[in-house]
Amino acid sequence: MRALARIIVCATAGVLAATGMADAKAKITTFDPAGSQATSANGINNNRTISGSYIDAEAVTHGFVRTADGTIASFDPAGSINTFAYGINAGGDVVGDYEDGGGAYHGFVRTSGGTFAIFDPAGSTGTNAFAINDAGATTGYYTDSAGAYHGFVRAADGTITSFDPPGSERTGASGINAKGTITGNYDGSDGLAHGFIRAPGGEITSFDPPKSLSTSPSGLNDKGVVAGSFAKCGHEGCETFTHGFVRASDGRITHFDPAGSTSTNTAALNKAGVIAGFFVGKDQVHGFLRDRDGTFTTFDPKGSGYTAPSAINDEGAVTGSYQDANLVAHGFVRTP
Repeated sequence: MRALARIIVCATAGVLAATGMADAKAKITTFDPAGSQATSANGINNNRTISGSYIDAEAVTHGFVRTADGTIASFDPAGSINTFAYGINAGGDVVGDYEDGGGAYHGFVRTSGGTFAIFDPAGSTGTNAFAINDAGATTGYYTDSAGAYHGFVRAADGTITSFDPPGSERTGASGINAKGTITGNYDGSDGLAHGFIRAPGGEITSFDPPKSLSTSPSGLNDKGVVAGSFAKCGHEGCETFTHGFVRASDGRITHFDPAGSTSTNTAALNKAGVIAGFFVGKDQVHGFLRDRDGTFTTFDPKGSGYTAPSAINDEGAVTGSYQDANLVAHGFVRTP
């Protein structure tokens, strides 16, 4: 199963240059919580409130929220030694997980008022929570005592339902929309990673782009459109790089790569179907936006050598992280 990055790390080198145009009207603002040694911005809502995590000088990870005016508040659930904040909904509720003193991970929802709800699915020995919708439903995955991974959905009232696609050996959920539809991927008995969509009633549909070796959905909007990345096999063998894809609500799949990309990774999409992601170019890793018509816009914060968007809101504001020349990670928000 593809691991979801907690803090942006590692630079990538040695691939083709970006050729897309940057949007001159857009504004990119960079930021870091006070004391941050590495910042990972992971979610943004339509109020431009951003959720994420940062590492301090003692190598401890904390959660944060940043409002549109630039105010940043850090937070940690009681008993946390490391806090990882991911998705945020319209009301400002943040979902994530934290590590306790015994090394176990637990899920949490933090309300905009700062109240925490801590949770774990029954039988969990480690809970990782990534996405939250406006109704307060969350999704992610957990491990059991045998080390197996299972998907879960937690309703706003705290009810937790676990699930696995048929034939799954490891399940990971990564996105949830307003209807409660969930996307993610699972490792099958064939040794390949497949994408899935789980309907609110529990019905699960698996899918893969043609010739996919590993399918990794990363975003799902309220129209049921899924964006993600995949690696494929062909007659001449299997690739080590990835391509982007978008799956329409009727199941049609289109794959894509920005010009000059030798590895494409999607991060999220909004209600208009605009996809945010990043690709490996000749000189560095660049951020991109892909419109529904297939038009690409590339962008990078000033001084970036590695740009990794993570979320996009419905107006097209994008947040994520980038690395400077010293390989230090900072947060950014790009507004149209």
